[in-house]
Amino acid sequence: MGTIFFALSSSLLLLSCQNAGGKVSTNNLQDSIQKDSSFNLVKDMATNVIKSGFNAGDGYSEVWIRDYNTFITLATKVHPHEQIKDQLALFFKLQGPDGNIADGFVKKSSLKNGVSDYYTITSPLAPDYAAHKNTVETDQESSLIQAVHKYIAATKDKAFLDGKIGNSTVKDCMEHALQFLLGKRYNATYGLLWGATTVDWGDVQPEHDWGVHLDENSHIALDIYDNAMFLIALDNYMDLFPEKKEKWGKIRASIASNTMKHLWDEKNQKFIPHIYIKGSPFAADFDENQIYYHGGTAIAIEANLLSKEQIKVSLDKMIKNVKDAGAATIGLTVYPTYPAGSFKNKGMYPYGYQNGGDWTWFGGRMIQQLVKNGFQQEAYTQIQPMLARVIKNKGFYEWYTKDNKPEGSGTFRGEAGVLYDAIELLENIEAKR
Repeated sequence: MGTIFFALSSSLLLLSCQNAGGKVSTNNLQDSIQKDSSFNLVKDMATNVIKSGFNAGDGYSEVWIRDYNTFITLATKVHPHEQIKDQLALFFKLQGPDGNIADGFVKKSSLKNGVSDYYTITSPLAPDYAAHKNTVETDQESSLIQAVHKYIAATKDKAFLDGKIGNSTVKDCMEHALQFLLGKRYNATYGLLWGATTVDWGDVQPEHDWGVHLDENSHIALDIYDNAMFLIALDNYMDLFPEKKEKWGKIRASIASNTMKHLWDEKNQKFIPHIYIKGSPFAADFDENQIYYHGGTAIAIEANLLSKEQIKVSLDKMIKNVKDAGAATIGLTVYPTYPAGSFKNKGMYPYGYQNGGDWTWFGGRMIQQLVKNGFQQEAYTQIQPMLARVIKNKGFYEWYTKDNKPEGSGTFRGEAGVLYDAIELLENIEAKR
């Protein structure tokens, strides 16, 4: 307990010593980072959480690709690489004939009588496993390609790409996943990917009590998160397979151009929440464009869609949103929130779950992008409350309420992974910007 208290006190002291602009001086930044005991403490905590398994967290039984993508780099440091390859290969073994990728899988032995109305995806290539897909979302394929790229970057194990998946290879399966997005989730009018209407990066639509499956009641829409994730996946794929740049580079350029053309609100310097194909699920008098998407903006920065000046404007807006909402960190999903009653899922109340809940899972990714784009001081300032609450709550919680109370899984591996990676980036910055 003494160590935890010291680390938390150290972080808070550093915050109190910042100048009026909210920054630590450039000359002192590296020294402050080296002396910040919360960094090593949170890294140790994150390592222990990742050592304990591959499922998303204690509230989830399955290995979930959108989560795995955000802690796989740390996983390569604490798990045998063969085990990690097996996990990645399972997603390809459970890949649909059209190329689609499942959200997550479980062992059939964990299901009652080995069957489930939810885990309906099976394959003779993985007879002991069953999977599910939240069809409202369009990030599973992109997440898997990103995860493979991170695995190769961390291990240099390029032989995995030629590994056999039935009669195909991992390389072939990756391209098949990209083709699924173009063939099944592409809107030709706008030249962008589509999904159901959800909040920012989330996977809950408003039309149902649960809200994770497309049906005749769904409202199809275009958003920044799905398309930015696709752009990152394309960059990763072409990095792994340079011979594919001629084909996929043109698609990448088109998606990027159309994203900024149709989804970027130049006047308000923000991404609009949705472009609707056949109407909105929300009230006609509701101005959805007042809402700022924190998570999708962070992913757009990772996709290299915004200039340095636009990144600074985006960060300033996030900080103001946090202040206006009375929240704790820039992981705040959206601000303002969707009004009460907008979603049939009762967990999607204002500032609940994905409707304005505070998720370090995405806030940590914004920290990473700040460091990579030259905003190291700002990144150090904004990561402090994220580290402080991990230490205070003795765990990595899935999300936090507006008043900073932890909710959901207490061993949320996605949060552990993004914070670990963000800390490492800060520890390795150069002295000058």
